Amino acid sequence: MSTLKWKIDPDHSQIMFRVKHLMISTVTGRFTRFSLNVETENESFNKALNIDFRAEVNSIDTHNSERDTHLKSPDFFNADQFPDIKFVTISYEKSKNHGSLTGELTIRDITQEVIFSVEFGGVVTDQDGNTRAGFLATAVISRKSFGLLWNGVTEAGGVVVSDEVKLIGEIELIEEK
Repeated sequence: MSTLKWKIDPDHSQIMFRVKHLMISTVTGRFTRFSLNVETENESFNKALNIDFRAEVNSIDTHNSERDTHLKSPDFFNADQFPDIKFVTISYEKSKNHGSLTGELTIRDITQEVIFSVEFGGVVTDQDGNTRAGFLATAVISRKSFGLLWNGVTEAGGVVVSDEVKLIGEIELIEEK
């Protein structure tokens, strides 16, 4: 069986996260350096055979350099010891334009199964003859289950950072020729 190979277009993709701050507002961050390789049976993406994703922790950007430095520290991601966040597929099921992507997410040295909800945007041929496919993938994880335990307490007893983190991938793939 012949497979199609795809790589992410980093200029037209975003890897983001959202987390509640003080439980009253949301901080959005992103990773600016990442890779994604995908193998499929065909362009319909009915079956993804292999998905391998990596994000460089040192590329984290929340539009606040002090917060970014703290997130890279041992209190959170510990970028010196664990430079990458990884995701590899276990299974992918799709019906029409929606799918469910199950895989192993590794943050720090902890690997857990995570299920992403996937919206398939379709496949097109661009002006240069390249085949492209678009997706929106979202999941919610517990940061504490990945060893991201730091938190502060406000004077009123509230938490500074929510345990629940929303992961968002706006993905555009290009078929390798």
